[in-house]
Amino acid sequence: MSDDELLATHLQELRRGTVVLACLLVLIRPNYGYALLDLLAQRGFSVDANTLYPLLRRLEKQGLLTSDWNTDEARPRKFYRTSAAGAALADTLSRDWDQLDAALRILKGAS
Repeated sequence: MSDDELLATHLQELRRGTVVLACLLVLIRPNYGYALLDLLAQRGFSVDANTLYPLLRRLEKQGLLTSDWNTDEARPRKFYRTSAAGAALADTLSRDWDQLDAALRILKGAS
């Protein structure tokens, strides 16, 4: 495995869990899949559509997101929103992320 492939693998592993938290935080305001892909990319979370859409369905099935179809425009769009359970999980995950970040900064300073 090349250095580039190894780096890509580790970056993918690191981002995999953070995308869940990013979606829960961003979807406090309702949004649809394509716009969410664009918004996440603008904020530094480049996510492939083949990853995002199954994730949204899984989070909805787990009760962490709710969804509604908007048929007001020519093309119907499914809008997702973080549920109360999803917001509570996002708060917990955010606190844990902050603790991990602080610990990593301490470890980085100790080296």
